[in-house]
Amino acid sequence: MSTPNFTRTKRACFFAYLAMSSVFSLPPLLFMTFREMYGISYTLLGTLVCVNFCTQLTIDLIFSFFTKYFNIKNTVRIMPLLTSAGLLVYALVPLFFPQYAYAGLLTGTVLFSVAAGLCEVLISPVVAAIPSEHPEKDMSLLHSLYAWGVLSVVIISTVFLKLCGTHNWTYLTLFFAALPLVACLLFCISPMPPVNVSHSDNATPAAAKKRGIGMALCVACIFLGSAAENVMTNWISGYMETALQVAKVVGDVFGMALFALLLGFGRTLYAKFGRNIMGVLLAGMAGAVVCYLTAGLCNIPLVALIACVLTGFCTSMLWPGTLILMEEKLPNPGIVAYALMAAGGDLGASIAPQGMGVVVDLVSASAWAQSMSATLGISPEQLGMKTGMLLSAVFPIIGVVLLLFMKRYFRKENA
Repeated sequence: MSTPNFTRTKRACFFAYLAMSSVFSLPPLLFMTFREMYGISYTLLGTLVCVNFCTQLTIDLIFSFFTKYFNIKNTVRIMPLLTSAGLLVYALVPLFFPQYAYAGLLTGTVLFSVAAGLCEVLISPVVAAIPSEHPEKDMSLLHSLYAWGVLSVVIISTVFLKLCGTHNWTYLTLFFAALPLVACLLFCISPMPPVNVSHSDNATPAAAKKRGIGMALCVACIFLGSAAENVMTNWISGYMETALQVAKVVGDVFGMALFALLLGFGRTLYAKFGRNIMGVLLAGMAGAVVCYLTAGLCNIPLVALIACVLTGFCTSMLWPGTLILMEEKLPNPGIVAYALMAAGGDLGASIAPQGMGVVVDLVSASAWAQSMSATLGISPEQLGMKTGMLLSAVFPIIGVVLLLFMKRYFRKENA
């Protein structure tokens, strides 16, 4: 029997990951349009972000405990259809029923967030299951496509909305809704590799316990790495505008776009030349610490801006790199392991940015900020932003400590 050719399957996975980036980066670009056209409050807009991450986290947890009840091959093939369906509802309900605009946005968000959760849980193990001479580089390339997708969405959306007007946002969304259909077609005509649902072997209880500890360490690592990446992802534009007094267009385009550019560059660089993933993770965490501290402490706007953007390069491998580390240290992990890793990453992506927002609000309203800001010659809100940025450095700092412990732990276990 001839060995199946999984080249098209791998391309389908890559395209699905690329298309999925729109569900993360497009909605924030349209929030002010929704507020102006439909009168949706900031609180309700923020709720859409919360629903997005909570839905993904729910999918991660479902697959962590009930993976055996799913047909993995069919789920992978259906996933892009859910993405398209979600974006269609997102676009068409406000167009035809503007009085129910928020209901449409909320329903669409739930649908494409389910697809995003499935993508995180399933695409990585499918790529890992495809025979390859350099599986770790394939994984890095897969995750680099998310960053390139974000960059593409920002550029395409900015140009479209500038030329065609924000009132035509629906057509932009319909364009992005069509892209996942290509991935669906590719999956339907491509062979699917056998994917392990969960790790199972005849290991002794002691070995199983050690594997469980290793898995917990990897989940904690991806939580901290995701937190370090997503605080800056979500706050870079607002931080530049408020704390650094940079024009909004510079913060939106140069901040977000350059951050995504360096995020993609770092992952692509590893895909081509990468090795020693533990060293790469340590360097990334340490670099993120320097970037956050520089952004929070430096009073020179250009230097602080560069630090914010460079965070994209430093954190580029923290999520995919932890997956590579897990595959290296815990062979044959299974989908349950990937689901747990996705849950850890999504938890970090939701808690850390929210935590920075809480810090900014609390510090800005405090009596200490009122007196200190007068001394420093900045506004209480600027002081709150800088304090939040400094405190966010705690995630990569703990990450460095954890990685040093993991390096020692895995060396001891493999001895």
